[in-house]
Amino acid sequence: MKIVNLGSLNVDHVYRVDHFLLPGETKASRSMTTNAGGKGLNQSVAAARTGVDVYHAGYYGHGSEILIDALSRAHVKLDLLEEKDMPNGHAIIQVDDAGQNCILLYGGTNVCLTEEYVDHVLDECTKDDILLLQNETNLLPYMIEAAAKRGIPAAMNAAPMDEGVKNYPIGKLRYLIVNEIEGAALAGGDTFEETMANLIAAYPNTGILLTLGSAGAWFHDGDRDIRMGCAKVPQVVDTTAAGDTFLGYFLAGMLQKLDPAQALQRATFASALTIQKPGAADSIPNVNEVEAVMAAGTLGTLAVEDNHA
Repeated sequence: MKIVNLGSLNVDHVYRVDHFLLPGETKASRSMTTNAGGKGLNQSVAAARTGVDVYHAGYYGHGSEILIDALSRAHVKLDLLEEKDMPNGHAIIQVDDAGQNCILLYGGTNVCLTEEYVDHVLDECTKDDILLLQNETNLLPYMIEAAAKRGIPAAMNAAPMDEGVKNYPIGKLRYLIVNEIEGAALAGGDTFEETMANLIAAYPNTGILLTLGSAGAWFHDGDRDIRMGCAKVPQVVDTTAAGDTFLGYFLAGMLQKLDPAQALQRATFASALTIQKPGAADSIPNVNEVEAVMAAGTLGTLAVEDNHA
């Protein structure tokens, strides 16, 4: 059993600012750092830090040394990666005084995948694995269809959201992971309840994980319907990898056959630790840190609604 992440790799250029730039505005940043990132890389690192086997697949290009180092230090397996003679994906990230971020992406190697390469990666997957995808690469519809034909469970993080996602064969996914804004853009809804109801109606055979920011998370899959509150965080430093940490930990829990409520709880505390540190991949905690905080109760307890249909 393993997670195979056919996902994005970005070099993150992070600028600290007091507020996000406005149209026509020019200002100096307080600092600039270069980090390993990309939703794919962050999610691979998060899952690997739970102790499960994680293989990262995709292309990497010029300036990717920091990315390969980050994956290696997290014990992510690199056997499926391929190098290309072209610029790597990268991101320009502003982080403001409240710890919020805005992100500008350049696709680079992430959007040059071929169907032949995807088939090669899927040849290395089994029905006991989870194929993880994000909307930062090309060929998402092909990946979903090809995985479904082979009986490989696939999970997709539909971020960043765009109009094209609505035409993806989402109903063939095992898991769909979206935040409240992405979920509403995909299926409609003015409230969390309306959005979840619309997602369930649109994709009745797919497990839905709807993350709700400070309101926690909501998971619906068959007869399980679980709402999980947030941990108490003393100070938010940087939210850049919060969602990726949550997703990586949650899917690792599913692979490890944890009860979904347990997987959600562990993912919530992992995300809470992540946002108390700057950076992306480097801010993601390992499972021992997460379990120690859970046992100590230093970040409080989580409100849970767990219903069986």
